[in-house]
Amino acid sequence: MKLTQGVTFIALALAAQGAIAAETSVPTDSSLHVQADPALKSLVPAAILQRGYIVAGTNPNTPPTTFYKEDNKTLAGREIDVMNAVGERLGVAVQWRDTGGFDNIIPGLKTGRYDVALSNINATQARLKQVDFVGYYNASRLGIISLKSASIAPFTTFDAVCGKEVGAGAGTTQITRLEEASKSCESAGKPPIKIAVFPDRPAGVQAVVSGRVPMFFGPYEGLTWQVKLIKPLTMSGEISVNDAPVSVAFPKDSPLEPAVQAALNSLIKDGSYQKILDRWEIGFGAVKEAKRNQEIFQ
Repeated sequence: MKLTQGVTFIALALAAQGAIAAETSVPTDSSLHVQADPALKSLVPAAILQRGYIVAGTNPNTPPTTFYKEDNKTLAGREIDVMNAVGERLGVAVQWRDTGGFDNIIPGLKTGRYDVALSNINATQARLKQVDFVGYYNASRLGIISLKSASIAPFTTFDAVCGKEVGAGAGTTQITRLEEASKSCESAGKPPIKIAVFPDRPAGVQAVVSGRVPMFFGPYEGLTWQVKLIKPLTMSGEISVNDAPVSVAFPKDSPLEPAVQAALNSLIKDGSYQKILDRWEIGFGAVKEAKRNQEIFQ
């Protein structure tokens, strides 16, 4: 799977920084279309059926998650494909909004600005106090990138970065992971990890490219894609964690949750879901069932 020729990291980063204003309805390009199921449409809340569409928020950063195509106007990626297919299965349109930053997502859900949000959001117990979740992707494989010229020996544990500087995206679970790892370093008598926080993944990747930070920590599938695009980069660390899945997020007690969960499980059952992930070369993260809220953690 290759990006359309001419799409570069710089273009993606500029787009993520606001080529399309937040809160404007953004066009999308889906790689797979599915048939509606009238029985599932009956689960959609009347208010959404009356409005005629579901409002979905996302923070586009890098492929294969969600990103702007070469035109800097059209969204594509795993999350676009998954949620658009959910909408098609439910027989209701999905309108997308650029949240203008990952940190804007939960506040936007809590104020009712978005019906759902998809932005590589890991379900956590802390977040569950503020929003609800339906899990749909296993992102327990994480990566740390660096410059090839740094000649960092490949590693699989955080011990390798004690005393070193590692970047991560603001508001992400990767920050929490690095903070926990840093405490473990100190407990073992080693220097702590210096954590550099960036507004999003593109900014952190660019910081590695420019030499501002030696390493950046994030989702494996996204960083692998960046390594393919940006030749000076390499994947130095591959770390597996026991994380809850990446999930569709909702306002608390949203009546839309049962419909989205049922549609996701329908897509999993008929193979459409796997086709979407394989399209983006990330089929290794497929889940067997879309679970909801506390059942995600069981």
